[in-house]
Amino acid sequence: MKKIQFLLLFVLTTIYGFGQQQNHQKPKLVVGIVIDQMRYDYLTRFADKYGKEGFQRILKEGFSLENAHYNCVPTYTAVGHTSIYTGTTPDHHGIIGNNWYDKFLKKSIYCVDDNRYTTIGNMGNGGQKSPYRMQSTTITDQLKLAQNMHGKTIGIAIKDRSSILPVGHTADAAYWFDGNTEGKWISSSYYMDLLPSWVAKFNANGKAKNYLKEPWTALYDINTYTESIADDNIYEAPFQGKEKPTFPYDIANLKSKNGNYDILKAIPAGNSFTKDFAKAAIKGEKLGKSNYTDFLAISFSSTDYVGHQFGVASKEIEDTYLRLDKDLADLFKFLDEEVGKDQYTLFLTADHAAVQVPAYLQSLKIPANYINSNELKAYVNQITLRYFKSDQLIENISNFQIFLNKKEIEALNLDHQVVAQKIADEIINYETIYKAVTAKTMQTTTFTDGILHKMQKGYNQKFSGDVILAPNFATISSNSRKGTTHGSGYSYDTHVPIIFYGKGIKSGFSRKQYNIVDIAPTLANLLQIEFPNGTNGVIIEEVFR
Repeated sequence: MKKIQFLLLFVLTTIYGFGQQQNHQKPKLVVGIVIDQMRYDYLTRFADKYGKEGFQRILKEGFSLENAHYNCVPTYTAVGHTSIYTGTTPDHHGIIGNNWYDKFLKKSIYCVDDNRYTTIGNMGNGGQKSPYRMQSTTITDQLKLAQNMHGKTIGIAIKDRSSILPVGHTADAAYWFDGNTEGKWISSSYYMDLLPSWVAKFNANGKAKNYLKEPWTALYDINTYTESIADDNIYEAPFQGKEKPTFPYDIANLKSKNGNYDILKAIPAGNSFTKDFAKAAIKGEKLGKSNYTDFLAISFSSTDYVGHQFGVASKEIEDTYLRLDKDLADLFKFLDEEVGKDQYTLFLTADHAAVQVPAYLQSLKIPANYINSNELKAYVNQITLRYFKSDQLIENISNFQIFLNKKEIEALNLDHQVVAQKIADEIINYETIYKAVTAKTMQTTTFTDGILHKMQKGYNQKFSGDVILAPNFATISSNSRKGTTHGSGYSYDTHVPIIFYGKGIKSGFSRKQYNIVDIAPTLANLLQIEFPNGTNGVIIEEVFR
């Protein structure tokens, strides 16, 4: 009998000890860092110029996935952030763009607009936001649920969507920057009734104004920026009030013609300002100090603004990343001191990458092009006029999706699936269109690889259009030949860094292909919590110690 009791006690002690050990392994704070429009090759292109404590630190001490991709189209900011944190794609989470045509409301909508709520922080309407259009839970939601709503979840980004969507439906707060004449961090009554005192104090400290007093000059001798094309070139868009897109930039004199405080979004100082606010949040909310795991989601948005304006080969983008490297080093040092070097886990990734400026590629005789949206719409109307004797069958064309006018089609006794298929068959003859498939095809056919597979992952039966298009390689929808964009399912838009670092993470790298949706289940496994409810990613076992 005593032997049985001893064995039982041993088993219970072992189980309890294992449970305690598992609990002990959980980080006090998880930090998600999303860099807006970061191509993977920014890690390698500028490697020799990065310091040892920023990107190089987490590459050396953390685990880097060198062949990580988005497995869906479109590759936009809202889609990217949502896919990262839900562990699934738009076919499940429902965020199919930044803006999209709502076929029920018959108008274009914005992913986080919600007029049921009011702005917290000023009298404007910039805070009328919420995550209600996101259909699935996030890893941040699941952490809250697992801890019986204990632990804090905070989202921070210059862009509202980049702050709101990552922290899900249960966040304590999401903060974003209201520029123009305000220059303050704000929130929504979805989260709170009043800004915390630390936010009010930060808004009053004059940092935003001080950043606008400083000129944007090259961090190092610009002649050493040999990884980029000439500073003065025809592929970049200058700021309003400046003739050429060249260093230096007198921000104090340019701000009035470029949205006042909004110009802060479009220069590297915007990333520094975001970092400053993140540090204030860690201190103000005492993140990483309780008996529960907290989560801080940070998105650095200024990289996207710079990329759009100047392109991925510009000296401006190189300087932006060299400065961001210093901001990251400062943030990592702060986390070491405030939370403890082995008490936090972070991941760093991007919401999408970007294509080289098509006009620049054309100058190198690389296939690239532009799509004029008005000309494309006229071409589609010609198709319907030719085959169905009406040019009123199209309700909307946006985000490379065609929405049919079902009411007009029914009035003409036409079959909308026949109309959709004819458009798909004919629009493929348009010079800059590479693929065209109908909603019916998306619903009845399973594509297992290639661009059609990514298009299918981005197709949501409830919200998406009736015909889905993919442009040719390096082809963007734009009326300007300056600057660049993103949104496709090609590698230049899908290939992004994913780096895990900190508690529970080993050092190393992998060249295996992983998808962006694998981040959330990997974190869930590290935290020993349930996956987000739409997750279809896999656990990246290689990253764990």
